[in-house]
Amino acid sequence: MTSFDDARQYAPATERNREHILKVLKRVLPPTGNILEIASGTGEHSVFFSPHLQPRHWIPSEPNPMLRDSIMAWQKHNPSDNLHPPFDIDARESVWAVETEGIEIADIVNINMIHISPWSTCLGMMAGAGRLLPTGGVLYLYGPYKQGGQHTGTSNLAFDESLRAQNYEWGIRNLEDVIATAEKEGLQFVEIVQMPANNLSVVFHKN
Repeated sequence: MTSFDDARQYAPATERNREHILKVLKRVLPPTGNILEIASGTGEHSVFFSPHLQPRHWIPSEPNPMLRDSIMAWQKHNPSDNLHPPFDIDARESVWAVETEGIEIADIVNINMIHISPWSTCLGMMAGAGRLLPTGGVLYLYGPYKQGGQHTGTSNLAFDESLRAQNYEWGIRNLEDVIATAEKEGLQFVEIVQMPANNLSVVFHKN
């Protein structure tokens, strides 16, 4: 933190991956509409992406109140006209706050959540995307995945072991399981983009 009363938190991976993620988002997202970010974490991605993605509107969300404070602090230091205050959304909920507010969502972005949360969170996010996205709407995922049940690198294997040691419900997921879950909610798998450090961008369209 930069000062005693500064609520901003920092995720070192953000600066390493944000340019690579932005390049994919610019290509795959429609030119307009509201983008809902599920599990915005510290808020660093949202303040970086939002000015680059205008006129799209970026809506962060985060269930952890300490991280929502961080998101708001980052927004205070890096304001953007197309950046919305964070919503309190737990992806496992059957109704999300943007639904009760009547906000139309064109696309959903989720970065580095599926492996650091219970599998039920992935199931809930897919259900929410199925409910909210219009036909042709984009669901974008970023993070590490196993493919064919195998890790894509030794670093991912070590990372997976450390995650499971912290919480038995966490861990790097099989990409095929994630795709199958998405397809059950009417989300069609479109493409994989190889990213640095054994991560993947995974893109779906709503049928």
